[in-house]
Formats: sequence, structure tokens, C-alpha cells
Amino acid sequence: MKQKLRHNDHIVGYIFSAPFILGFLVFILFPMASSLYYSFTDYNMLTKPNFIGFDNFTRMFTDDDKYWKSVRVTFTYVFASVPLRLAFALGVAMLLNRSIKGVGFYRSAYYLPSLIGGSVAVSILWTQVFGDQGIINSALGLIGIESTKSWIGTPETAIWTLIALAVWQFGSSMLIFLAGLKNIPKEMYEASGVDGAGKVRQFFKITIPMLSPIILFNLINQTISSFMTFTPAYIISRGEGGPLDSTLLYSLNLYKRAFEYYEMGYASAMAWVMLIVIGIMTLILFQTSKYWVHYENKGGH
Repeated sequence: MKQKLRHNDHIVGYIFSAPFILGFLVFILFPMASSLYYSFTDYNMLTKPNFIGFDNFTRMFTDDDKYWKSVRVTFTYVFASVPLRLAFALGVAMLLNRSIKGVGFYRSAYYLPSLIGGSVAVSILWTQVFGDQGIINSALGLIGIESTKSWIGTPETAIWTLIALAVWQFGSSMLIFLAGLKNIPKEMYEASGVDGAGKVRQFFKITIPMLSPIILFNLINQTISSFMTFTPAYIISRGEGGPLDSTLLYSLNLYKRAFEYYEMGYASAMAWVMLIVIGIMTLILFQTSKYWVHYENKGGH
């Protein structure tokens, strides 16, 4: 009787887990396996895949200048946007960690850009903000600086408009930082204040160490997210990555290879290189975290 009940429990468990298992197999595992196979083929989605070994990877690393251009643009975007976004998120979180009137409204207002920031509509709006007759030039005119420059249409500044849009979407990181700040005992600040520590020293000696696990969490999440950024670059550059490939992010270049040039095999190889790079970056962050992340239950770093 007990064995029968245990067997029935197993069946119920399989039934409840079946949607996840099926979804994982159909939408994750099978596409990944297919992509890995296509990365070693010459495949254009119209004809049968032709196995070519490592030719896609050889071409990528030795004979594709646009590929390396997209790599440089992407690393510029990631290494600039992630630290700036986290810095803004932490700064705003510290401001909202105070007992002020209407703090709930401010938290919602600052989080709102993260809900809509990656949308097509906001990306279109961004082209108006940084256009030659946009809000930025109008604001400069109010302080006596006349400018008709299109910040999006200039190669030297176009990528920075994407970075500004990414920094504007700091709400999710801000809420996570805010939750971490509320878990820091106030007694630690009071005790350090008695010992003569100022606000700056408290920030570096108490706030940063106590928040370091959350900083690591946000850093990894935002790094991965930044590498996969696609919509803003596609909309703002109208799918071209211009001007002069200055906004040609890796994901946009991958999309163009797959769905404009129908080089699905080459695009699959690019996708796997991106996966490996993101994995290496994540591993580096985890390995170096032992030098700067403080876990309270371990009593040190």
C-alpha cells in the first residue's frame, strides 16, 4: 500500500513538472543543440545545411572586420554602461533610504524607466531627444550653447546615446540596492560615528562591504544583460548599426547575419562565441569576488 502511494506521488510530481521539462526541452535544449550543429555548417535556412567544420569560426576571427568592429563597440558599451548604471542605482538607493515624505512615490517613479526603458517606443523617443532638433540641443541653447549636432548621427557620440539610455534604466538595480541598505544595522553607523568616522569613511568601510554580495549580484546580472542588448541599437540605428557601425552591437550584428544575409550557420557560431565570452566574464567576476565580496556569516572576505 505504501509503495502504491509513493508511486502515485511520483506520478503527480511528474505531471506537475512536465510543463517545465517540456518547455526546457523544446524552447532551450533543442534550440541550443541545433544552434551548436548549425555553427559548424554553411546554412542559409533555404537549403540543406552543409557541414564545413570550423570555417565559420576561422572566418570570424581572421576575415571579418565588421565582426571585430561589433566586438569593440559592444565592449565599450558594456564597460561604460554597467559601472555607470550601478553607480547611479546605488546613489539613488541611498537617497531613497531616508525617511522622507512621499518616498514610496519616488521609488516607483525611479523604477518606471526600467519597465519601459527597453521598449520600442522609448527607443524611438530617444532618437528625438538626441536628434539635431532634440531636447538636448534645446537645453544647450537655453544656456547659450548653440548646437545643431545630431548626437545619434555622429559616430563619436552615437554609442554614448545608447549608454545614456542604459544608465537611465537603473531602477531594478536601485530596488535591489535599497533592499540591501535596509538590512544594514543602523547600530554599525552609530558606533562608527561615535568613533569619529565621517560619512565618506562609513560609506567605504560599512556600506560598500555590507553591500558587496548585492553589488556582485547586480554586476553579473547587468553585465549579462548589457552583452545581450539589442532593441535600442536596432531602433535607434534603424537596423543598420550606424553611423559608420558606431552602434553595431554584437547582438545586432548577429541578427543582421542571420536574418538579413541569411547566414544562419555563421550567426550560430557568433552566438556560441558570445555565450563563451559571457561565461568567461561571469567566471572572472566570481573568481575575483573572493578579494572584495564580504560575507558576514564567514566573518571576512
